[in-house]
Amino acid sequence: MFVEVIQGQVTDPAALRAAFEEWQRDLAPGATGWLGATSGVTDDGRFIGIVRFASTADARRNADRPEQTAWWNRHKHLLGDNPTMVDSEDVDLDLIGDPDRAGFVQFMVGRMTDLARARELMKSDPEEFAALRPDVLGTVTVNHGDGAFTTVIYFTSEAEAREGERKEPPPEVQAQMAEMGALMVGEPEWFDLRDPWLETPA
Repeated sequence: MFVEVIQGQVTDPAALRAAFEEWQRDLAPGATGWLGATSGVTDDGRFIGIVRFASTADARRNADRPEQTAWWNRHKHLLGDNPTMVDSEDVDLDLIGDPDRAGFVQFMVGRMTDLARARELMKSDPEEFAALRPDVLGTVTVNHGDGAFTTVIYFTSEAEAREGERKEPPPEVQAQMAEMGALMVGEPEWFDLRDPWLETPA
């Protein structure tokens, strides 16, 4: 899988949303290998999103389409002066439920000192975590190299996510969370998308 992570600063979220709806309507049918996108704008105007393709080759073919170039040139100003785009084929999927039903999405951007160990911890005892946090529908983690990562967390709703945060996890889960925290370099950056834009192929 190929995933591109995009960030920017937005002054007109409605115009950006309309541009994405235009892409899904007019360009998505011809985007071979496009698997979907998750994006949105935080309360303070920060845009973040991921676009997923089946392969790097599919993503490159899409980027080379004249209609894709024209669409991007018309709308790129909506992401501010310096949007960033980082891609990766190193992706971890953990789909507990159906992310397309998410009513709330969080992006976490950070760096780990030992990403391999962090991946082991994230995959340990998924049934127990699912029982503890039924509000979590799934996660997508994009690994950028040198320990850097972007994780997308899909929740049923913000209210249920906040309620889940207040739950007291069992001791073994607390230990895993503590070890994960110890692996983190500094504090991760969080992006709360209260109105997530979830796009999938028709």
